[in-house]
Amino acid sequence: MNTPAVSYTPPRFPPPIIAHAVWLYFRFPLSLRLVEEMLLERGIVVSYETIRRWGIKFGPDYARCLRRKPPCRNDVWYLNEVVVTIAGKKLWLWRAVDQDGYVLDEIVQNRRNTKAAKRLLTRLLKKQGLAPKRMITDKLRSYGAAKRQVMPDVEHRSHKGLNNRAENSHVPPRKRERMMQGVRSLGGLQRFVSTLSALRNLFVPPRPKRSALAIHVHRLQAIAESKAVTGTPA
Repeated sequence: MNTPAVSYTPPRFPPPIIAHAVWLYFRFPLSLRLVEEMLLERGIVVSYETIRRWGIKFGPDYARCLRRKPPCRNDVWYLNEVVVTIAGKKLWLWRAVDQDGYVLDEIVQNRRNTKAAKRLLTRLLKKQGLAPKRMITDKLRSYGAAKRQVMPDVEHRSHKGLNNRAENSHVPPRKRERMMQGVRSLGGLQRFVSTLSALRNLFVPPRPKRSALAIHVHRLQAIAESKAVTGTPA
């Protein structure tokens, strides 16, 4: 795998410090002030506002460079949406995960209707490159209407009890939302969840690797890949 070139200029702080701070913030449910305190314990004096700017600047670059799980025709897509309030206005975070809990895509939209569901499915097909074996959603009728327009031949099961994987995928962003004390803009939320999910996907072990030793090995490999992407020493 080729290491992407991430520009750290001007180099006020060494790249390993920037990469580690961004990794801590997106990998664990930590506030900016807690990351600041953890760095201070290591003798690194940096403000939480600087860490926030690092996350905005470098987080999306890291996310784009991380290896994506290859799609398969036997994949099952689980789709769900959750309400998010920004400045008193209700928005909807639409998310799709596969049978292993890997986040395929997510998009923040103003509406919870067929047009919004169609946009999610269109993005998914473009990003994945092929349709799934099956699509599972809750009882929202917009999914069925959008599926008939975008991929009519795909099997669709609509049942709230079958959609736990998609609903559970909202838990990490919800935890982070509480730590952040809410979000301030649609664009900021979209950037944040995209980076959060890309890094989380890297550490999600494939389903066959469920033994403790295999999970440890997978996490070590994920850490090594994240360091390769950020251009920091292993």
